[in-house]
Amino acid sequence: MKKKRPIPHTFVIVFYIIVFAALLTWIIPGGSYNREIKNVNGVDREVIVNNSFHYNENSPQSWEIFSAFFKGFVDKADIIVFILMIGGAFWILNDSKSIDIGILSFLKKTKKIEHLKFFKLVGINNVIFTLIILMFSIFGAVFGMSEETIAFVIIFVPLAISMGYDSIVGVNLCFIAAALGFAGALLNPFTIGIAQGLSGIPLFSGIEYRLFCWVVINIVGITYILRYAKKIKKNPELSLVKEDDDENWRNKEVGDIEHIKYYTPISAWIVFIISSFALTIFAFIYKSTTLSIGNASMSFPIIPILTGLYIITGFFTLRKSVHFYILNILLFTIFFLIVGVMGYQWYIMEIATLFFIMGLAAGIANNKSPNNITRLFLEGVKDIASAALIVGLAGGIIIVLQEGGIIDTILHSVSQSMKTVGKVGSVSIMYGIQTMINLIIPSGSAKAALTMPIMAPFSDLIGISRQATVMAYQFGDGFTNIITPTSGVLIGVLGVAKIPYEKWFKWVFPFIIIMVILGFLLLIPTVTMKLNGF
Repeated sequence: MKKKRPIPHTFVIVFYIIVFAALLTWIIPGGSYNREIKNVNGVDREVIVNNSFHYNENSPQSWEIFSAFFKGFVDKADIIVFILMIGGAFWILNDSKSIDIGILSFLKKTKKIEHLKFFKLVGINNVIFTLIILMFSIFGAVFGMSEETIAFVIIFVPLAISMGYDSIVGVNLCFIAAALGFAGALLNPFTIGIAQGLSGIPLFSGIEYRLFCWVVINIVGITYILRYAKKIKKNPELSLVKEDDDENWRNKEVGDIEHIKYYTPISAWIVFIISSFALTIFAFIYKSTTLSIGNASMSFPIIPILTGLYIITGFFTLRKSVHFYILNILLFTIFFLIVGVMGYQWYIMEIATLFFIMGLAAGIANNKSPNNITRLFLEGVKDIASAALIVGLAGGIIIVLQEGGIIDTILHSVSQSMKTVGKVGSVSIMYGIQTMINLIIPSGSAKAALTMPIMAPFSDLIGISRQATVMAYQFGDGFTNIITPTSGVLIGVLGVAKIPYEKWFKWVFPFIIIMVILGFLLLIPTVTMKLNGF
């Protein structure tokens, strides 16, 4: 009997891609566009000067594939540190068994209402999953949630597995959900905002058709996810990651959690008093917060409101048990994360700091000594280290392409292919170009700065609305984020979920094909119909 060849490790697959990228630098001639600084929506960004492409000397990469590791780690240092801090913080929190207790309580509550006629008809889990997916999709569509989903994977993967599903379903609930919103962006300032600003069209105009697209994308995406979840629930053996989940997650299940002793140590009350006092000070300092959603903004006392709610809920959860108080800390960590991102433009550093504080508060509340908290944090870092390292390794792919000087050449070559086709053909080619470029430049804002100064003026020459060009960029930027190995967020999410990249690729590839075709179909009306804002 022929021996089955082992599947390459994710690190090996990424290394092969780095080698392939280096080979391309020997084949594709070097080239570059001139760049200039342009103020876009109040932010200075480096953009391409149209019609400035020129060929340069080749910069073939050879031994540099090894130094690319180091440079990739440096380039992705923020995401790497973010993952390590998240892993350490959640390990401290998980030691209290609070999340296990929360999952158990959640499952008990769903069982109490699943017999109701409506839930029996549609399925209680289908309702829960749909609401979760829509919430994260809105986050992706409104403020471009992406890196933040890494933290939620640690919550939703064990929840999905406890409900009888697999880790892929858990990743779908937050990461894929946010990606659906990102692709159907309504007010995302990092994609739509920059692309429209560079194209010289009113900021967030054309939202009516984008809203329609967002609804269609979510209907298709949620249907696909629920069908897969139903299949796995019915027959867990069909899961591509069953063995991985058995090894990494199911052996850490709740066990005798139902018989756990509920108590509230003095240290938990001390954490509550100190945190309440600190939040009260912040409430006085930040009496009003301006939350920005697209062009609109609204100011109201969100921090004082959250502080008051934290004090009330914290008091009652402490009376019940420290475990529920720690869950309360986690819940308000998420609330303040949303306020920080939407009101104060928080990014990775601030979010990592917030979760780090959450971990420390959970450890102290659980009556752990400083040495024990440190030990737990280091154990969490060790457990998640491979997820962080693979992000740096994947960053080496982009480093090789950049230092090889071929990214602009690729962009220039494919842009020339639009000159002899009709409107539908042109917008389709734009879409294809953006999709392909997203495989090597997963950053939406960076890609907008690279491509829109070329695409927008060109669309005028061939009679296509600049709004349609922005839509082609939007879809091309959104869908392939969930498959490209150059995306630090995707690689980080898979590392945290402990899903091998090759298995994820096998699962997500048919979904990608469906979404790419859907994107093409949604682009056709932008050049064949009169739409508001187009």
